Amino acid sequence: MELRHLRHFVALAEEEHFGRAAERVFVVQQALSSSIRNLEEEVGVQLVTRTTRRVQLTPAGEEFLIGARATLAQAAQTVERARRAAQGEVGRLTVGFVSGLAFGGLPEIVRRFRELYPAVSVDLRELTAGEQEAALRGGQIDVGLLLLPVRDPALASRALWRQRLVAALPAAHPLAGQERLQIGDLADEAFVFFPRYLRASYFDQVMHWCADAGFTPRVVQEAIEIPTLLSLVAAGVGVFLPIEFFSRLALPGVVYRPLDGAPVIEIVAVWRRDAAGEQPTRPTVQAFLQVAERVLHDASEPLPAAGAE
Repeated sequence: MELRHLRHFVALAEEEHFGRAAERVFVVQQALSSSIRNLEEEVGVQLVTRTTRRVQLTPAGEEFLIGARATLAQAAQTVERARRAAQGEVGRLTVGFVSGLAFGGLPEIVRRFRELYPAVSVDLRELTAGEQEAALRGGQIDVGLLLLPVRDPALASRALWRQRLVAALPAAHPLAGQERLQIGDLADEAFVFFPRYLRASYFDQVMHWCADAGFTPRVVQEAIEIPTLLSLVAAGVGVFLPIEFFSRLALPGVVYRPLDGAPVIEIVAVWRRDAAGEQPTRPTVQAFLQVAERVLHDASEPLPAAGAE
């Protein structure tokens, strides 16, 4: 039994005429008659009674019509679901993210993605950069959101957004009265920062920048969450260098100031590389990246291209 047999039977049941039913399904009348006979042989009962003027369903045919319509509807839904899956419109997506992005970027991305793709189930997992890389290699997550690119050859990445570092200062700090700062202005300050193991690339980039300015930051307190670090700034424990996006977190006692020549930190999406090359092959990942790029691009003015000033 094939789906075409069911389509022929439903057409005949609704038209009650072989000629009209044949025209409806685009076959000759003889082929339709043969299809109905084959169907009856397969089922083992008579489904229609034939007269010179019309066709009527037998009681068995009436029951078979209910199931035939349901089967065709289910088949159509299955085809549509497959087509939507190929466009990334249905399925499941597991996204890893570093903690800081929960306070800037990630909520906007996920909200917009769910609006556009309500049939995709999104599972969010807060992981360090190293944990995300391991989870990508092991297939536990589909895409990760990190600060700075990864160097693992098994993983591919794409820069979604580029943000400069800014200085977060206690509101009462003498430097808070200046509109812009140089990194050398902070040479004698106490710093609060992430532990290196949590964001090694980010940590090292800041340390190299400060070293080029002739000093090593004196880190007096470490914390793993952005709000905690900013709370330490508000308490006067030290200064902090977040990316510009986090200046949207208005915290009493904290002011943000631009830093001339500040390095650019990339927010990147990472996925497991396959034989297809650099681009992700999973449609849901492709759709997520497109949404993330649009959301982050709209969040602020774009920075110059890498290497440009």
